[in-house]
Amino acid sequence: MRSPATFSSCISCLLLFPLEAMAEVKASLICGVIAAFLASAVLAFVEDLDDTFKDTRVSDVWLVDFYAPWCGYCKKLEPVWYDVGAELKSSGSPVRVGKMDATAYSGMASEFGVRGYPTIKLLKGDLAYNYKGPRTKDDIVEFANRVAGPAVRALPSKQMFEHMMKRHDVLFVYVGGDSPLKEKYNDVASELIVYTYFFSASEVVFPESVTLPELPAVVVFKDGAYFTYDEYEDASLSSWVNKERFQGYLQIDGFTLYELGETGKLVAIAIIDEKDPTEDSSRLKTLIQRVAKEYREHFNRDFQFGHMDGNDYINSLIMGEVTVPSVIILNTSNEQYFLPGEPIETMEQLVQFINGVLNGSAQANGGDGFIQRIKRVAFDARSTIMSVFRSSPMLGCFLFGLPLGVISLMCYGICTAESDDGSDDMDALKREGLTDEEEEDEEEEDEERQRTAELEGPEDEENEEDDAGEKDPEEKKTD
Repeated sequence: MRSPATFSSCISCLLLFPLEAMAEVKASLICGVIAAFLASAVLAFVEDLDDTFKDTRVSDVWLVDFYAPWCGYCKKLEPVWYDVGAELKSSGSPVRVGKMDATAYSGMASEFGVRGYPTIKLLKGDLAYNYKGPRTKDDIVEFANRVAGPAVRALPSKQMFEHMMKRHDVLFVYVGGDSPLKEKYNDVASELIVYTYFFSASEVVFPESVTLPELPAVVVFKDGAYFTYDEYEDASLSSWVNKERFQGYLQIDGFTLYELGETGKLVAIAIIDEKDPTEDSSRLKTLIQRVAKEYREHFNRDFQFGHMDGNDYINSLIMGEVTVPSVIILNTSNEQYFLPGEPIETMEQLVQFINGVLNGSAQANGGDGFIQRIKRVAFDARSTIMSVFRSSPMLGCFLFGLPLGVISLMCYGICTAESDDGSDDMDALKREGLTDEEEEDEEEEDEERQRTAELEGPEDEENEEDDAGEKDPEEKKTD
């Protein structure tokens, strides 16, 4: 028999169990309500835009995502876009974030030059800036804050200059007073603010190690050094800024290679495997870095240097196979590429290979000719089909098997229909006794009969004459 204390403890447990369960249910409900509230708050930071946006946008700076409901890339960007809206709102940025269904408002989308989905644009007054960088929250927020501000920012002190040097890998600075060069610099800044920052300062904010031959001047600080724009050697200021906006050596991916294509430079890449580094990979990477630094005066105007992790992207670009590690030089303007004739092992071999590409003695592969375009279409089609079958075999069978089956049935139906018609005609002719062969036989028999009749015709006439001659005496005798 249980004691009263044991009985009371059991009663207490029975009473506490539903209380704990109710507490858990209550906590989960509270968490759900909070999550729903936060989600609605995040969604409120991104505004859905319609055709009235054209009349109201001029007074504000807008960051707009033009999307299509059926676009897979647009759906992938959607959660990132809401994070961008929340980040800009919480940081006090003046940029308003919105999204527009470009298929529902196609007229508006075409006015803003939307040709693909998703398209990200920052609209500032009458200007529209395209975003072409990685679709990550930090990159998009940095782009919005850079473009929304003034095209040229002032550096009033040494402390501010040092702070900006720590924040940015590449820094363009105009030094001097009003001048035609300053007007050109402001125009270039308005054009290329989508890529990098532009600053203005007086000479006193620079360290003592920085000496400028003359003022006004445009200076770029990067790679632990500084370089001055020369109007006579560097052609236009816009072209010079476009080529100098990257570090001398950098890690290259698909987005970076796309942007490097706009500089007009050839791209020398060490293809390595960073997940499984080897001695050869480290040696090639070091050689490329040394050439970028030590031979800047020789190659900077024509070459950009860097390394790429893995060869998948390069293989798809050249429609071939590149070994890892290796060196390749790409001409993104005409899709040509150059490979060394032998493995690169020394600095002298690498410099000789680059000089060969520069003077035209190295063999060029690829290109953008007609045959290469046909190969590209076939390669892209094959890659698409293989990727679909690898990711979802059932979907691949449905997408490609069903059309092939329908086409096969159509061809079979057409072929059998022709043969059936032919057999029906043959049967009809047979029923009428008028097949082609029988008609030919009848014609031949008719011809033979005619020829026979022609041959027998004279003999019959002679016989008739003879008969007539034989009858004449009798008739005479009778007479």
